[in-house]
Amino acid sequence: MAQPLAVADAPRQSRGSDFAPLLRQVREAGLLERRTASYAISIGLNVALIAATWIGVLLLGNSWLQLLLAVPLAIFTTRAAFIGHDAGHQQIGSSRKLHDLIGQLHGNLVCGMSYGWWNDKHNRHHANPNHTDKDPDVGEGVFVWTLEQAEGRKGLHGWLTRHQAKVFFPLLTLEGLNLKVSSLKFLLARRQRHDARVELGLMAAHVVLYFSALLLVMSPGKALAFAALHHALFGLHLGSVFAPNHKGMEMPDDDSNWGHLEKQVLTSRNVDGGLVTDWMMGGLNYQIEHHLFPSMPRANLRFAQPIVRDYCARIGMPYLSTGLIESYRMGLGHMHDVGSELRAAEK
Repeated sequence: MAQPLAVADAPRQSRGSDFAPLLRQVREAGLLERRTASYAISIGLNVALIAATWIGVLLLGNSWLQLLLAVPLAIFTTRAAFIGHDAGHQQIGSSRKLHDLIGQLHGNLVCGMSYGWWNDKHNRHHANPNHTDKDPDVGEGVFVWTLEQAEGRKGLHGWLTRHQAKVFFPLLTLEGLNLKVSSLKFLLARRQRHDARVELGLMAAHVVLYFSALLLVMSPGKALAFAALHHALFGLHLGSVFAPNHKGMEMPDDDSNWGHLEKQVLTSRNVDGGLVTDWMMGGLNYQIEHHLFPSMPRANLRFAQPIVRDYCARIGMPYLSTGLIESYRMGLGHMHDVGSELRAAEK
C-alpha cells in the first residue's frame, strides 16, 4: 500500500517566498478573477433542476417510483452544497454580504445545514490541513487517523476503529443526517446571536417545506423512505468527494514548521479524471490548487493545475495526483493501518 509521505522524505522546508512566484504566475494568468456571471448561470441552472425534480415528485403522486427521484435530488443538493462551499471561500462576487446570503440560502434553506458551522469548521481545516490538533476533519471521532488516536479505544469505538476501512463508505450514508445534527448543535450554542437566529429560521423553513412537499403527495411511510434515501445518497456523494483529498497524505505536527506551499501541497492529493469526474466532484478533485488558492473560482482550478504541477516539479516539491480508485485505496489503506494494533490485540 502506498504510505503517506514521511516527514523525512519531504523536501526542504519552503519559505514564504517560495509561494510568491507561483502566486504571481497564477494571478497573471487571470485565474483569481471572479466569474460572477458563470456562477449566476450555474446557480440558476441548479435551482431549476432541483425545482424540476420536486415537480416530478408531485406529478408522480403516491407511488414508490418517487424514490427514484431521490437520486437526482441528492446530486443536485450536493451541487448546492458546492455553491455554499464556494460562497464561504468568497469565490463568487466581491461582497461578503452577498456571499453570506448565497451561502445561507444554499446551505441552510436548500440543504438544511448551517453555513456558519460549515465555514467555521472548513476554514480551520484549510488553515492547518491534516493536523490532528488543529484540523477538525482529522480529529478523533467515529473514525481515527493516527495510531495515537486509536490507542486504547474499546467497545463500539474499538470495533469501529478495527474495521473502519470496511465501514467507511456505509457510514457515509449517515453523513447527511450528521451535518444537520452538528449544525443544530453549533447554532443552538450561539442562539443569542442574530446570524445564528437567521440560520435557525432558514433551517426550520427547510424542514417545513421539505416534509410538507413529501407528505402532500405520498404516505408517511413513503415520505420517510424518500427522505432516508435522499439523505443517504447526499451524504455518500458529498463524503466521497471530500474523502480522497487528504486521507493517507502527510499529517504534520507542531514540529513541522512548513510554509504555505509545503503545508498545502504535501497534505493534499488530486484526483485525475475527465469531465465526468470533474463534474461529479465539483472540480474539488483539484484539491492541491484549491488549498493553495481557496478564493479561486472552482471552475478555474483545472486551468491552474498544470501551472502548479510544473512549478512544484521545478522546485522539487512532491505533487501527487492519482486516479479515483487509487485515491480511495490509499485513504482506506491508511485507515486500515491505523486500526492494525487494535486488530493485533484482539487476536
